[in-house]
Amino acid sequence: MTKGELEAYREQLVQLHHRLNGDVSSLKEEALGNGGGGNNLSNMPIHMADLGSDAFEQENTLNLLANEQQQLEEIAEALDRIRQGAFGTCEECETPIPKARLKEIPYARYCVECARKQERRS
Repeated sequence: MTKGELEAYREQLVQLHHRLNGDVSSLKEEALGNGGGGNNLSNMPIHMADLGSDAFEQENTLNLLANEQQQLEEIAEALDRIRQGAFGTCEECETPIPKARLKEIPYARYCVECARKQERRS
């Protein structure tokens, strides 16, 4: 992989990291109910169905938050692989990861075949 290609992937990863960081911040605020209202009881749902909906929304938000935090970790590790000269190589079979895969998932650590094997194992 050329230096120019590595720099393009690095830039793509940095931009994705910044975007996800903003998403994570807003998801944290939403999950914790920090909408600026404090402990205002007028925002408190009264009906049991509303309470269930609120709990479902909070759980869904927390799941999204966990997924985005995992992606942030993957991005940080991909940036480390760029610095170490290991970016773009499958961690399992040590073959080059296809550029089409890296274009879609720039933090990919496995080629398509090895990623399928990983999914079957888990």
